Amino acid sequence: MRPYFLLAFGLGVPTFTLSQTAAHRAPAHAGAAQNKSIVPDVIYFDAVIYTGSGLAEDKPQVVQAMAIGGGKVLAVGTTEEITRLAGPHTKLRDLASANTGHCIFPGFNDAHTHLGGAGQTKLNVDLTGVQSLAEMLASVKKFADAAPAGHWLTGGNWDHTLWANKVLPTRQDLDKVTGDHPAFLDRIDGHIAIANSTALKAAGITGQTKAPEGGAIDLDARGELTGILRESAQDLVSRVIPPPTHEERRRGDELAIADALAHGVTSVQDFSEWDDFLVFEEMEKEGKLDIRISEWLPFRLPLDELKRMRAHQDQSDPMLHTGMLKGFMDGSLGSRTATLKAPYADEPGNSGLPQFTQDELNKLAVERAKAGFQMGFHAIGDRGTAMALDAFAQAGVSHTARNRVEHAQVVDPADIPRFKELGVIASMQPNHLLTDMNWAEERLGPQRAAYSYAWKAFLDAGVPLAFGTDYPVEPITPFRGLYAAVTRMNETGTKSYYPQNKLTRGQALYAYTQGSAYAEFAEQRKGKLAPGYDADFIVLDRDLYRVPAAEILQTKVMGTFVAGLEAYPQPKSGQ
Repeated sequence: MRPYFLLAFGLGVPTFTLSQTAAHRAPAHAGAAQNKSIVPDVIYFDAVIYTGSGLAEDKPQVVQAMAIGGGKVLAVGTTEEITRLAGPHTKLRDLASANTGHCIFPGFNDAHTHLGGAGQTKLNVDLTGVQSLAEMLASVKKFADAAPAGHWLTGGNWDHTLWANKVLPTRQDLDKVTGDHPAFLDRIDGHIAIANSTALKAAGITGQTKAPEGGAIDLDARGELTGILRESAQDLVSRVIPPPTHEERRRGDELAIADALAHGVTSVQDFSEWDDFLVFEEMEKEGKLDIRISEWLPFRLPLDELKRMRAHQDQSDPMLHTGMLKGFMDGSLGSRTATLKAPYADEPGNSGLPQFTQDELNKLAVERAKAGFQMGFHAIGDRGTAMALDAFAQAGVSHTARNRVEHAQVVDPADIPRFKELGVIASMQPNHLLTDMNWAEERLGPQRAAYSYAWKAFLDAGVPLAFGTDYPVEPITPFRGLYAAVTRMNETGTKSYYPQNKLTRGQALYAYTQGSAYAEFAEQRKGKLAPGYDADFIVLDRDLYRVPAAEILQTKVMGTFVAGLEAYPQPKSGQ
């Protein structure tokens, strides 16, 4: 057996499968080469380490030991081979004695987050998971009673599809508990929000106010405001809300980052406000940014402004840089604002709210492609996805652009081959299915539902997958997404959703590590624990390949390491 050592030595790196677990305990080859000039900072040994090689083929490479230096993986192999590399100051960490039964995996790369929004929700009214209107109002009242007079009540994350009657809240509901506070609370998907009467008055919205293009202002049967604002109509209120202070924004961002690290996420591809990016930059300069961030920019901004923002940060910075341009084709299924080729099955007069005309979208896409920007378009409905693909085709960019469709939840089967033809990545969030499967078929009807959340169909067509969570729309934990991807069942295991689109564990893990790295042009340094790659890894309390699928949901992260340093549970300074 050839030893696992640095690729620079020119030696092959064999693949270990689960059927070869005994083999990887074998002693080192007597003639193993060593580079005396490389001395690891730390060596982890007597462990079960999944390097990430072979995941997509479900033939995962498993090794015993890993040497790390300068934030990179230096070598992987048997305990005997790798411990030979230790120098006088190398730290040796015996995982067999310290963490019996624990496994090491590459860190997760969440391909779709909103850290800024998550942080502000945590600092304000957090309605995540409330099970009824009464529970929602009780939470709002508690926050309102403790807030200074006239303080805006923001945040949200409520989801009326979890409630027994599934009826949207109204401004009159909020008025009962908010007192003199203006209140503006997003639905969990961010595509609709509820405002109380005070907030509507502050924004100057009446029953005669015309909604901006791509938005809607709901009225009741009497023509009066319900308080529900859809898509771009939300901007009418959000623009009059005082922004958070720098200190508030930083505290929220720190909480969101800590949440990600606690769940094994070492990299995020994020869409937050520019002021959040400046907070991340500040944290990096202070040596306190413990997660890698590729920050997206708003597609609609003027091109000159986008170029200035791109130039603001060194694009080669491995911890923080700007990435793709994020645009919105439509809204969400939960709020019935996703744009469909045919009307909703449970609301025949509604086909959603497109956010662009095709001509406008094409013009902007062509201009931004010529400027060298990667583009990613939020598209939930099949019409939204078709519009995105048409724009990419019009832009005439090559496969090297790695343009993306974010979500791609409902896609016309005829459009799936176009992803492959255009080199477009399907950036998807399997955990959405756990929420949406309770009502998605009602929205879509069985024919369209059969090709929704179609992860396997994309892979079979040769389309690259990148997985994420859409945090805080869903919790940041990747294990819910892995469970959903491999089972397509609800969390109690009592309901299945079109199981023909299930993935294998290797395929799902690949999409959440190497697939997401590919989506941000980082596949040569992220997603694997191989020589020369970033030493971003996690220690888990169980083997994701061996436990029953239902137990994936109970996975605990024992440690998260970024550039070889422990970011969770202890900060880098504790090393």
